[in-house]
Amino acid sequence: MGVTSAGILLFRLADGNVEVLVAHMGGPFWASKDAGAWSIPKGELDADDEGALDAAKREFTEELGLTPPDVDYAELGTFAYSSGKRVTVFVADGAGFTVDGATFGEFEMEWPPRSGTRQSFPEVDRVEWMPLADARECLVAGQRPALDRLAEHLDAVTG
Repeated sequence: MGVTSAGILLFRLADGNVEVLVAHMGGPFWASKDAGAWSIPKGELDADDEGALDAAKREFTEELGLTPPDVDYAELGTFAYSSGKRVTVFVADGAGFTVDGATFGEFEMEWPPRSGTRQSFPEVDRVEWMPLADARECLVAGQRPALDRLAEHLDAVTG
């Protein structure tokens, strides 16, 4: 079975338009990319040790250095990547949530490749509120269906 992750997709209404909070992936591979280089704040889930929402909140904090808002969350669903990885996404209204003070978690990898040198890089190098249409282009392909589900969710709750 592939890796399972859990994440939080915050949304807000800004001037009548839906915006979502997304993060640009850090590290040298993503540094010069924009389209397809953003992600919902998320990370690996160990289903034996924690529930998916608890993992999503933990990963949100680890990646962004911010505590997710204390609001109600709804599960949007689990989405599969072409690689077999799966991500369970939770959604919440993030109105009033600010990214001021974000500090990004780090990971270590060999860089440059085959150099024997290990370097640390931020998991995320920036985070921002983005209009839904822009996020669709920017998110990695495997997460784009979550935006469609968010639109369906908002239609259902707003009538």
